Amino acid sequence: MNNARPGPALVAASALTLVCAVAAGVAGSAAGSELTRGPSTSELHAAAKREVAERWRTWQTGRIFPASLPYSAEQGGEERASRVGISPRTACAGSVDAKAARTLRQAGCRAVLRATYIDALQGVMVTVGVVALPDEVDALRAKSAFPETGKPVPGLRPLAFEGTVADRFTPPVRQVGSVRQAGPYLVLTTAGQVDGRPAKAVGEQRPTIFAFAAEISEHVLADLSTPRMPDCASPEWQC
Repeated sequence: MNNARPGPALVAASALTLVCAVAAGVAGSAAGSELTRGPSTSELHAAAKREVAERWRTWQTGRIFPASLPYSAEQGGEERASRVGISPRTACAGSVDAKAARTLRQAGCRAVLRATYIDALQGVMVTVGVVALPDEVDALRAKSAFPETGKPVPGLRPLAFEGTVADRFTPPVRQVGSVRQAGPYLVLTTAGQVDGRPAKAVGEQRPTIFAFAAEISEHVLADLSTPRMPDCASPEWQC
């Protein structure tokens, strides 16, 4: 019978093997926990932020621009603006005046979506434009291109539709504009009268008849920019 004790080298090798096995087990356990744990709060917020930034692309245009939008009537109560049409084009250039287009390009404009609405009294046309930017910082930079005084130029170009009540809604008809910003989006409006009179031909200005334009733009912006926390139990989200 050989009762010789193992040498120091063998003992050290055995100990090292044990340590490695334990380390591997701990690492495997940590990896398994990482794979099976649910998303953290910060990860959920990041996912919600990404989802907001992609709504201009993932949402149906009819969801971004509903068939009608509510606004406050001059005489009190609520009325609704009706959608005339939605542009199939989303290029940033051509959707706004050239001076503003340069700023949008520098800010990384991803798209400009446009739709035209008419007020309940059928007297005022409004084009609403959604400008999608990479993030909030870029959106704030792009916002500086548009006057906040209500002047329509430089601003959104009106969207006319041949054979409709909006067929005469051309750039000279613009009388009022607006700009709103939240998250990575700007929502612009430009408004004018249905009869196609150029702004310079209009006598006394009545800014109150255009006030609803900014109001309906705020509805569009709120829907687009309000985050929604992911629901991991819903098939709409992949957590």
